[in-house]
Amino acid sequence: MIDAIAFRYRTGTPWTDLPEHFGSWKGAHDRLRMRAADGTWEMVFTALLAQADADGDLDRVVAVDSTIVRAHQHAAGARQKGPRSASRPTTPSDGPAAD
Repeated sequence: MIDAIAFRYRTGTPWTDLPEHFGSWKGAHDRLRMRAADGTWEMVFTALLAQADADGDLDRVVAVDSTIVRAHQHAAGARQKGPRSASRPTTPSDGPAAD
């Protein structure tokens, strides 16, 4: 089951294209979802992190760049809700008139 899940996420293939030697794709998918719902994967990940940290094998590196972090639509200059003004009023300038 773990090999089937790892293969699927490593290759990015759809569940239905899982090779037959892994068994039923539906069975692997159902077991993955069941283990995720009951918190098994979170417990495994937490235990692995704790073990790696205790052994001194864990280096924490956090990398954030604009390719994975998106600004909220309001921060990106999206139009605000509400009525829009038809146009800005124009006022004559005090400078010399153009010919």
